[in-house]
Amino acid sequence: MSGLEDMVRSSVPGGSIGKPLMIALGALLASGVLFRGAAQQSAGTAAQTAPDESAGGLLAGLGGLLNKLQQGGLGNATDSWVGSGQNQPVPPNQLGSALGPDVIKNLARRSGLSEDELTQQLSQVLPGLVDKMTPNGRLPTAAELSRMM
Repeated sequence: MSGLEDMVRSSVPGGSIGKPLMIALGALLASGVLFRGAAQQSAGTAAQTAPDESAGGLLAGLGGLLNKLQQGGLGNATDSWVGSGQNQPVPPNQLGSALGPDVIKNLARRSGLSEDELTQQLSQVLPGLVDKMTPNGRLPTAAELSRMM
């Protein structure tokens, strides 16, 4: 977890991040915890991908997160985070809408943050975190991810 924690801290302006946000990010990126539909979709496409690309955990969670945000109308922003250009910011209210009220409530409950504080902090951290987790302009394979960590 320290590799992920270091990556998250380096994604935050000033490197300061609280434990509640780390809890929320961990839950957000955990396979199947919040994105059961995305995890099932991942499982359905596992035969089409190499075994290390469907390994679950952080990898499936990142893919599920990006899929959820793209379906929520933030495709241009998430493409900029994964791509090599400047990361587009996302206003907290748009991020909250894209993730949906159930996800935000679940994350707020797990982290102890208010929903407003949670979406505010996630909107600041996610662009840089996704950017660092996708250095080659695509979702990393499990082997690449383990090297990053």
